[in-house]
Amino acid sequence: MSKLSGGPFPPDRFGGASPQDRSGAPRLPEGRQIPLAAVREAARTIYQAAVRTPLIRLHLDAPAPEVYLKLEVLQPIGSFKIRGAFNVVRQLAPEQLENGVWTVSAGNAAQGVALAARQVGARASVMVMDTAPETKIRAIERLGASIVRATYDECWRTVESHGSDRMKGHFVHPFDDDRFIAGNGTAALEIFEDLPDVDAIVAPLGGGGLLAGLAAVAHELRPATCVYAAEPETAAPLSVSLAAGRPMYFDRWQATFVDGAGGKSVLTSMWPLLARLSGSIVVSLDDVAHAMRLAAERAHIIAEGAAGCAIAAALSGHAGAGKVVAVVSGGNIDLSRFAALVGACTS
Repeated sequence: MSKLSGGPFPPDRFGGASPQDRSGAPRLPEGRQIPLAAVREAARTIYQAAVRTPLIRLHLDAPAPEVYLKLEVLQPIGSFKIRGAFNVVRQLAPEQLENGVWTVSAGNAAQGVALAARQVGARASVMVMDTAPETKIRAIERLGASIVRATYDECWRTVESHGSDRMKGHFVHPFDDDRFIAGNGTAALEIFEDLPDVDAIVAPLGGGGLLAGLAAVAHELRPATCVYAAEPETAAPLSVSLAAGRPMYFDRWQATFVDGAGGKSVLTSMWPLLARLSGSIVVSLDDVAHAMRLAAERAHIIAEGAAGCAIAAALSGHAGAGKVVAVVSGGNIDLSRFAALVGACTS
């Protein structure tokens, strides 16, 4: 079962305005902004490494919502992360690249940074969470990056502190970087080109870099379009943050097959961007597995757990009854695990 945690601001005030309107509603948090111009500038260069992915209709039985899938699984690394990673790495000066680049990741950002580094001729290393599936580890190794394994808690502390004494080179944050966010936002430019009247966009929340990029573009191109986070019930820090009106930790966090979404907290630095979302749709793990199976059966797409969250949230009806796009953020999951989750085998 899914549930919607609404943002503190109604969707029609998505961009914010005065400190307080006549209804008494508070204004949106001030400060950090991702300009549409930065996203457009990223779009002029990221296709040196990324590809323009298709948007397809997920054909469902009535009375299901009108759901479309943005297939980021078709990126060269099987994930949207190449968009943001390349947009950061391509802008680094030679002296910043001299000692290599590194990131911290559950696997997809690591692949993005590794491929981006290879494109510019730099070394790459990654601190990889112990929850990362083997298929992501093998992909990182194929891209030539060195791997430093760490616990989930150490990796999350690295995300929060923007650094680690164990790593060397230039740190590419996997989501809390305006350049990374702008690169991610190019996916929204493509969505609006293909479906200009989209009513809602749903994407999984890991650290928030994808959603922040999508929302920045939606706000400028079509403010009526709602942007929702999708979170698993085992790791839903944005839902409690929106309810509290401030960034929060999620006390009941659990590691699951949804390894690419559901952090332990919302970073304070990301809050001004994420507070603008239309809400968070929290889905059960059973909902996620069902959505993964449905995508495989109806669209012949292998979606990892985080992507399954977005599909499940779109199917829930909480994103509205209009045209809803689910960003299928990645497809990097061990095939045996996928088969078990969708009921294709018994173990």
